[in-house]
Amino acid sequence: MRVIICEDAVLLREGMIRLLQDAGHEVVAALADATGLEDAVTEAEPELVLLDVRLPPTFTDEGIREAIRLRASHPAIRILVLSQYVEERYAAELIADRRGGLGYLLKDRVTDIEEFLESVETVAGGGTVLDPEVVAQLLHRRSRDSRLDRLTPRESQVLGLMAEGKSNQSIAKALFVTEGSVEKHISQLFQKLDLGADTDGNRRVLAVLTYLANANQGSSGGGPAHYSSNTYSSNTGVPRRGA
Repeated sequence: MRVIICEDAVLLREGMIRLLQDAGHEVVAALADATGLEDAVTEAEPELVLLDVRLPPTFTDEGIREAIRLRASHPAIRILVLSQYVEERYAAELIADRRGGLGYLLKDRVTDIEEFLESVETVAGGGTVLDPEVVAQLLHRRSRDSRLDRLTPRESQVLGLMAEGKSNQSIAKALFVTEGSVEKHISQLFQKLDLGADTDGNRRVLAVLTYLANANQGSSGGGPAHYSSNTYSSNTGVPRRGA
């Protein structure tokens, strides 16, 4: 996989280059700021851009604003954002994009090499990776979503089991219904939550985030939440890949 890194901290930048290369990826550019990022993306055509939220010259939000621009100008490119802190406004904007190939991790996660590389692979594969602290802070500030009132009791029950990390097969077993029946309920609740058709599987992510927000749930522990097109499970209350 071809990767561009945009990170001002030299040690972290060089460390990520080494990690990615050792994992068999090709780092086609490594930049200290976002000044030449657009040109580098156009020239090198990477599959993944990994960038810091706060970059020179102001060290405020240059990186994450650049990530939003890249999502608009190069929709096929996967983006993995790293940050010391949660930039709530822009994090919410990125997640609301409703497309896959996106990650938002706090930099502490980079110290767990296996977890970091798993996150890279998930995002590159079109999935979504969210740090649990990002999820917790975003959910803490969201109010009751009236769209949930549109769901039937059975659809609400299915959504609750989805939020527990259960697969469609597990939900069917828990409710003593067929897997096809579960799929129909999920399709209906997607429609009622105004989550249009997509090809990335992120409707499941958004539906569960809506449920958790209104149930006042969330966790700052465990690993980052990994979502792909057909898998969803939980670990210590936080969604993870591999159900």
